[in-house]
Amino acid sequence: MPQVPQTFFDALAVRTWCGLALRALGRAREEIDAINVYPVADGDTGTNLYLTMESAVAAVEAVFAGHGTLTEQKPPLADAVRAMAHGALIGARGNSGTILAQLLRGMAQVLAADGETAHTDGEGLRLALRRAADSARHAVAHPVEGTVLSVASAAADAADHTDGDCGTVARAAYEGACAALAATPGQLAVLERAGVVDAGGRGLVAVLAALVETFTGEVPVFGAHARVAVDVTHDVTHARVEAVFASGSLDVPSGAHDVPSDATDVTLCEDGPEAVQEGGPAFEVIYLLEADDSAVTRLRERLDALGDSLVVVGGDGLWNVHVHVDDAGAAVEAGVEAGRPHRIRITHFGLGDVHTTGAERPPRERAQRAVVAVVPGEGLAGLYGEAGATTVLARPGEPPASGELVAAVRRAHAREVVLLPNDAELRHTAAAAAEQARAEGIRVALIPTRSAVQGIAALAVHEPERRFDEDVVSMTSAAGATRYAEVAVAERQSWTMAGICQAGDVLGLVDGDVAVIGADVTATARAVLDRMLAAGGELVTLVLGDEAPASVADILEIHVRESYLAVDTVVYRGGRQGALLLIGVE
Repeated sequence: MPQVPQTFFDALAVRTWCGLALRALGRAREEIDAINVYPVADGDTGTNLYLTMESAVAAVEAVFAGHGTLTEQKPPLADAVRAMAHGALIGARGNSGTILAQLLRGMAQVLAADGETAHTDGEGLRLALRRAADSARHAVAHPVEGTVLSVASAAADAADHTDGDCGTVARAAYEGACAALAATPGQLAVLERAGVVDAGGRGLVAVLAALVETFTGEVPVFGAHARVAVDVTHDVTHARVEAVFASGSLDVPSGAHDVPSDATDVTLCEDGPEAVQEGGPAFEVIYLLEADDSAVTRLRERLDALGDSLVVVGGDGLWNVHVHVDDAGAAVEAGVEAGRPHRIRITHFGLGDVHTTGAERPPRERAQRAVVAVVPGEGLAGLYGEAGATTVLARPGEPPASGELVAAVRRAHAREVVLLPNDAELRHTAAAAAEQARAEGIRVALIPTRSAVQGIAALAVHEPERRFDEDVVSMTSAAGATRYAEVAVAERQSWTMAGICQAGDVLGLVDGDVAVIGADVTATARAVLDRMLAAGGELVTLVLGDEAPASVADILEIHVRESYLAVDTVVYRGGRQGALLLIGVE
C-alpha cells in the first residue's frame, strides 16, 4: 500500500519513519550482513542495525499507546523523538547500532529543543541532520573516513545546500548519502580489497530512504552503483555466520567476574574465526552505563588506551558504551569505576587457538531440545538457568525485541526449542521470533505463558526425553492450570476494573486485570491470594522483587498454612523485576 506522505515532521511522521526504516532494514539485513568487513568482519551489521531500530520503534509505539489513554490527540513531537532516541540507545547493538543510536539522539536534540512545538519544517530537518552527523562523529574516539560517519556527513552537507520542505530536504540527504556510500571503497582499503561498500553506511542509506518515503510517499530506488560486489561476498559471509551459530559457549574473561552481580546481566557470545582481523582485539564489549558526564570523560580516556573502535553515546545519565579490546574484564571494570554498568554483552571474535594458530575447531553438537524463557529479574534468571533454560532478561520498561529472542534460540543450540515469553505483551514479539527461528530449520513451539510463574510451572514438568509434542502439551497444560497475579504500585491516576486508582496506590492484578486497590502491600497481597485460592489450589508460588517488604513472604506463608489446608507455598527471590510480588496458584 502506498505510504501517505507527511507534510511536516511531527510525532506521526516520527512514528511512520521509524516503522518504514525498520521494514527497510529488515529487507536489507542479509545484504548488509554479507558486506560487513569493517571494523570487524563478523557479518552482523545489518542485524545490529535492525535490532537497534526495532528498539526505537517499540519506544515510539509505547509513547503513542500511553498518550492514547489520556487523549485522542497525538503526542508532541518532543515526546516522540525523545522516545525514539532513548529506545535506540538502550537497544543499540554493535558498532553500527551504537552510531545509529547517536545519529537519532542528535536529531532528537534539535527536534525536541522546544518541547511545545507540534511539528517542524524543512529547516528544522536540515538542522537535525547536521546535529546528527556531528554528534555521531564526536561520539567515535577515532573517526575513520569511508564509514557510516562519512555517509552521515555527506547527507547533512547535501541537506545544508537545499531549500524546500521536509520531502525535498530528505531526498537531498538521501542522494548525498548514496553518492558518499559509493565512494567508501576508495576511502578505506579494506573495503576496496573486499569489493564492497561500507555496511553501516548502506544501512544509513536504507534509513534515509525511509525518511524520503515518509515525506513523499515514494520509495527511492537504491542505485546499483552503490551495491558493489554484494553477491560475491554473500555466500562466504553467511557461511561464516552459520559457523557463529554453531560455536560453543565462552567463559567470562579474567577480571569480568569482579563486577558486582547486582549491577549486571552478562551475555557472552562467540563468533567464527574469520571474524578476527589480523592483529586486532579479541573481544567486543558493550554495556549500558548509568554515570555522570565527568565520569564518562574519564572512562573514554581509559577505554581508548585499552582498545579501539571506541564509541560512547548517550547523555543525561545514561550511556551506551562500545569498544574492542583484548582485556574484556578491564573494559567492564572501567565501567564499574565510572558508574553502574548493566546489560553487558561480551563477544569473542575468535577462539584462542584460532586467534593464535589459525586452527579450526569442529562445531559443537546441537542438543536435542532446549527451553528459552523471558524472565523479569536476575533472581528468576538464575532459577530458570539452574533448571536448564536459556534466559532473556526483560528489565522494567525494556521489553526484549524479537531479534533478542531469536539470538537466545540460536544460543540454546538445539534442534527443538520451547519458547516461554512469560508476558502477554510479548505474544507477537515471541511469535515473530519463533517464525524466524523456524525459517532457520529449528523446530520451535511457543507456549503463550503470560507470567513468569506460569513459566515456572511449565518448566517444572519439562522432560527432554519425551516426544517433543508430548512435552509441549504437558508444559502448556501446566502453564494453563496456573493462575497468576502480581502486586505493583500505580505510577499515575487511571481507571481500572476495580475503580479509580491514584499514583502510589498498591494494585493487586489477577490474570492481568486490577482486582484490588489498597494502601498496604501485605494487605493487598493477602486479599489477592484469598481471591485466587477461593477457586481452589494446591501450590502457591511467591516471587519477591527487591522493593517488596521483607516480611511479606513470611506473613503470606503463615496465612496460607493457617487458612488453607493441604496448600503448599514456595518462595523465590526475583531481584529487580518491576512488580513487588508475583503470585502463582496451581
